[in-house]
Amino acid sequence: MMTGDQLRQTFLDFFQARGHKVMPSSSLIPSDTSTLFTIAGMQQFVPYWRGEGTPPSRRITTGQKCARADDIDRIGVSPVHHSFYEMLGNFSIGDYFKREAIHWAWELFTETLGMDRDRLWVSVHPEDDEASEIWRKEVGVPAERIVRLDDNWWGPVGETGPNGPDSEIHYEVHPDRPCGPNCKPGDESEVCSRFIELWNLVFPQFDKQPDGSQAPLANRGIDTGAGFERVLMVVQGTPSDFETDVFRPSVDYLTQIVQEVRPTYRYPGTDDERRAVQVMADHVRAVTFLIADGVMPSNDGRGYTLRRFLRRAVMFGSIARSL
Repeated sequence: MMTGDQLRQTFLDFFQARGHKVMPSSSLIPSDTSTLFTIAGMQQFVPYWRGEGTPPSRRITTGQKCARADDIDRIGVSPVHHSFYEMLGNFSIGDYFKREAIHWAWELFTETLGMDRDRLWVSVHPEDDEASEIWRKEVGVPAERIVRLDDNWWGPVGETGPNGPDSEIHYEVHPDRPCGPNCKPGDESEVCSRFIELWNLVFPQFDKQPDGSQAPLANRGIDTGAGFERVLMVVQGTPSDFETDVFRPSVDYLTQIVQEVRPTYRYPGTDDERRAVQVMADHVRAVTFLIADGVMPSNDGRGYTLRRFLRRAVMFGSIARSL
């Protein structure tokens, strides 16, 4: 079975072999003041798309650590949401565009990682006929598995900056769980767990200005983000991210702590018990990486978010031990 470390390295090696420079992850504390934390791999490269400075390479690949609190209430409820997560990405700054990005993503998933192509769906922006045609005519995805979604527009990070249409690759986790006769990607909710989004291929073409207008980017290109934990879940065949080798050591250790008070407990247990252990595992991971990057508990901003993660971990620890 491919481990998390092996998956990360496989991704980076794949794009390095296609002319990409492997760059290190940037800090969770971004230079971009419009966001509290780094939330995407493209953030450290924004100036290059705008034509500010010379990029180290026109083709770059990274494994970027990210953090956010937007989905905090979904953690432990959803099998794939986290407060700290990794984004695997490949970036083109004024070099290749949609065709190469789409073909390489499909090759990596279906050939290198061996995913079942019949369980992969794609979505495109309603006005992006170019991407739709590449997926259908060149890659060979059946028209019925290509969905047009208004949400397929990414960015900018913050109020201004690079943005453009995107195309997502979704995996059919539970073919037997349609939420209705027209169930498709984009219908994901807590009542339908049939699909999960794995990889977002963003096509930055525009630079949003402070007045809301869209100017052409100095260097149009490619910005992709594949959810490391989600891809690993599919590759390892686990029911959630929390059963992969990235999370399982923490889950097992926390289970032992719960068993000190409740010797009969076995993970995952009831939904409430499972959620409590998963929230603790998630938040402890986030707190560890945030502190490592220099965030300390405080009463506002990043420090307040860190305190919030700590408080929730303690709260769910008490819940787990008392259920």
